Amino acid sequence: MGTVFYKRATFVTHLPETHLYTPSHNWLSKVSAESTVWRVGYTKFALRMLGELVDVQFDRKGHEPIKVGDILGTIEGFKAISDLFSVASGRFVRANPELASKLEAIPEKPYDEGWLYEVEGVPDARAMDVNGYRNLLDATIDRMLQKEQER
Repeated sequence: MGTVFYKRATFVTHLPETHLYTPSHNWLSKVSAESTVWRVGYTKFALRMLGELVDVQFDRKGHEPIKVGDILGTIEGFKAISDLFSVASGRFVRANPELASKLEAIPEKPYDEGWLYEVEGVPDARAMDVNGYRNLLDATIDRMLQKEQER
């Protein structure tokens, strides 16, 4: 899996080229080329905003219908508690079973072992490729820097 290096201000990451990315800083990756099952996780940028993770809870059971924007559960970090929203429409397949005992996989390996859940269906229509996401990150970080300068 190839990656694209990204750096802006003090934020640095490597973004997998094959993933799709959402405006809410989630990623989606097909489980296999011929599958309609997608693994979903948080990008390094989203995780930086959450801070150190404390807990992840899912309220959905396997094979429940979901649509983009549905709340699937919560993720708690030292900096914030956030709802986990669906970034695809279809059926909720499962939460990552490893997270119950290996929560550290989310920040340590966010683009592979740290996936949050699987969904069978279609990604959010606003999902973009790695280049689109780089543009979104540029705009987001620039807004954050502008707000800091205005203080």
